[in-house]
Amino acid sequence: MPIRFSNPEGAPKPVGRYHMAAEVPPGMKLIAVSGQVGVGMDGNVVEDPAGQIAQAFANLVAVLKGLGAGPRDIVKINVFLTDPALIPLMREKRQAALGDAVPASTLLIVAGLAAPAYKIEVECTAAVAA
Repeated sequence: MPIRFSNPEGAPKPVGRYHMAAEVPPGMKLIAVSGQVGVGMDGNVVEDPAGQIAQAFANLVAVLKGLGAGPRDIVKINVFLTDPALIPLMREKRQAALGDAVPASTLLIVAGLAAPAYKIEVECTAAVAA
């Protein structure tokens, strides 16, 4: 039985590419992915915002892949941005990384992240067959 995504009656429709809810059926294994930032394999922060955002999503997908999961297994994703002007760019890079996956989602604009150079942090919960 797959993850069931929905936009229940009585709730407003989503204003972007996400679902209002996701239900994980019994017997699936949950995966919690820590916040991923725009740091490359060399340990350096990607400097330009577009590259940093793309790198954060690439890191998230890489963690999922390492655990036998992928974007379509994401139940809920949380994105933290330090600048609301980056929302359109984030949406573009998210779509490129997640493809047709449309999980439940939260977007927060925050005053700062763990390091001043970070523009984005993205985390998720995913579910795969046990």
